[in-house]
Amino acid sequence: MTTPPSAPVFFERRTGSPWLRRFHPGPPSGPAPTLVFLPHAGGSAAYYHPFSATLAPCAEVLVAQYPGRQERIGEPVPGNIAAMADGLLEALMPWREGPLVLFGHSMGALLGYEVTRRLEHAGTPPHGLIVSGRRSPLIERSEGVHPRDDDALIALVSELAGTDARLLADPDFRELILPALRGDYRAVETHRHVPGPVLRTPVSVLTGESDPRVGVPEAMAWREVTAGAFTFRGFPGGHFYLNEQRDAVSRAIAEDLAAFTALAGRSAPTG
Repeated sequence: MTTPPSAPVFFERRTGSPWLRRFHPGPPSGPAPTLVFLPHAGGSAAYYHPFSATLAPCAEVLVAQYPGRQERIGEPVPGNIAAMADGLLEALMPWREGPLVLFGHSMGALLGYEVTRRLEHAGTPPHGLIVSGRRSPLIERSEGVHPRDDDALIALVSELAGTDARLLADPDFRELILPALRGDYRAVETHRHVPGPVLRTPVSVLTGESDPRVGVPEAMAWREVTAGAFTFRGFPGGHFYLNEQRDAVSRAIAEDLAAFTALAGRSAPTG
């Protein structure tokens, strides 16, 4: 049995829910939005530690940790987008009345959309939704990933460059991540969009211009899901353009946070 490459250990501040992690303290003074990162299929909270470090001065940054990975490795993987959205909705209860912004990449974008729908239905809409690396939820197609054998599933992850190749080469690490990876792909591929009211929440779309899984028109189609403000940015790179464009993406997120705050201020009722 080999020993997988060691992962960095991060100091964590408690959030009161296993669904959410906080790596850094928020801004030292003044009101600030809460920014919640929702990881991709097979992903964990640790991926967003660098983004948390960069954006903590302008937001309280939380990162979702789904069941079935890292410290939640003993929990069953939900394998269902609705169940994951419901779990996140409950975990976000303490932050729902404040200025809340969701950022989701790939599967996380779909989750962010479903959580936003639930928040709007509950009368506590977020200030904004940022989606990345995912086609509009109105565009459904079967990709047949989750039924593939283990080698094919790992090959796909390697092709998309979402995980360190040294980790993927380790048999023990592969054994750890495969249940979450397969369960997440099952959740995405079996999810069906339920028609309903369009969002009122502003939506910002980020995408890799060479993403083999998301064409630019498919990313632009997010415009159809909201009656609120809409922005679009393309970045050089593929599905995990975030890896090479971290600084540029962080700046874009900071710009979105400021824009969402300004929009919320203009729409707030006056005395």
